[in-house]
Amino acid sequence: MVVFAAGQGAVPRVTIPPGAVVVAADGGGELALALQVAVDVVVGDLDSISPGSLETLERSGARIEGHPQEKDATDLALALDAALGFGPRRILLVGAAGGRLDHLLGELLLLGAEAYAGVEVDALLGAAAVHVVRGERSLAGTPGELVSLHALHGPAVGVVTEGLAYPLRGETLEAGSSRGVSNVFAADEARISLERGVLLAVRPGAQA
Repeated sequence: MVVFAAGQGAVPRVTIPPGAVVVAADGGGELALALQVAVDVVVGDLDSISPGSLETLERSGARIEGHPQEKDATDLALALDAALGFGPRRILLVGAAGGRLDHLLGELLLLGAEAYAGVEVDALLGAAAVHVVRGERSLAGTPGELVSLHALHGPAVGVVTEGLAYPLRGETLEAGSSRGVSNVFAADEARISLERGVLLAVRPGAQA
């Protein structure tokens, strides 16, 4: 399952798995069109996608789910909820890293929300790759590559890492702490586990 988000700036490199369902969050449809990706569903208040692009997507077979502009959820939240309706095991968010800072912060916080705890969540945002870690995950990387670990929505308890230059051994990372910033891959793979909580692993130059 792939979700495209609106944004400005560098466009990530992405290969869509064959047969993947694609949902566009409003202006994310513009990004999908630019990358020549077929869209199955467009969700949002439709204020950041041009009428021409919307018509093109509708002609190509995309289902349009319009919402009022005055609503209690962002277009991305609506798109992620629509994606959950397909029963995926994994959701990949694709978007640019530029644009409004509040939207970008909201996106990152949303990725770790409890509503998506039952699926594996990753994101490609501009040049960066982002991974939500619950329980345990292994990440492929390159020795010397930067990775930062951020606790979301509360403390991440019992964090253990392998394959990173600065290991964590059962430590607690508090939300808002800089303790996990600027770690480095020491091998081709890093394993991250935690007893409780949610981590966001951010690789700022993964697609550089």
